[in-house]
Amino acid sequence: MNKMEAFSVTDIGRKRSVNQDYVFCSTEAVGAFPNLFIVADGMGGHNAGDYASRFCVETFVEMIRSSSERTPIRRIEKAISDTNERLREKSSEDESLAGMGTTFVLCTVLENVIYAANIGDSRLYLIDDSGIEQITTDHSLVEEMVRNGEIDRREARFHPNKNVITRALGVTKNVIPDFFELDAGEGSCLLLCSDGLSNMVEDEEIRRIVRAYPDDVRRAAHELVDRANENGGRDNIAIVLIQL
Repeated sequence: MNKMEAFSVTDIGRKRSVNQDYVFCSTEAVGAFPNLFIVADGMGGHNAGDYASRFCVETFVEMIRSSSERTPIRRIEKAISDTNERLREKSSEDESLAGMGTTFVLCTVLENVIYAANIGDSRLYLIDDSGIEQITTDHSLVEEMVRNGEIDRREARFHPNKNVITRALGVTKNVIPDFFELDAGEGSCLLLCSDGLSNMVEDEEIRRIVRAYPDDVRRAAHELVDRANENGGRDNIAIVLIQL
């Protein structure tokens, strides 16, 4: 894959006083990866959530830079495990950071293959001419309820417990990410985002906005932020948009 355009943005939204979302966006090499993209949505009282998301992104990037693991998935897995361990150490050292955690979704594109992983409910979407597909599966209470047939997808969007996540970095000693490998189709777009976007803007509208600006990821990303805020902006918004 020769050419790739990418842009990242975070926004505090309309209701929150602190931005707990953090992003990383590099079309240049990071260690053995030719590119790397991450969205993290922190949680915890006071400044613990924004500390957690930033700390995990920066630590993970550092781990990838120095990784000697042979395969992309093993490299990601080891870096996530080490990042989780370090976050838990920080949490135990400082009372004000106790109980902090963060969602984490990342991807890298290597020789026309997308390698991705997620923990929590921040998402990776693939957008192309045929539509929009959520690649990751939310680790959340409502997602489990949908899978068990207790509620439908429409109800899940407005469920009072939709922000309850079942996996996060920093919460347990062993963290289990989901991994994904898929072909990177030319002309398609990858979108990593926090729930501040996905809870505020319907998937089909996300697709329409992204496809409206095929040559301008910056404009598309800002339009997505604006739409999330117009629809209520109830949470921080984080977006990484990659045009392949």
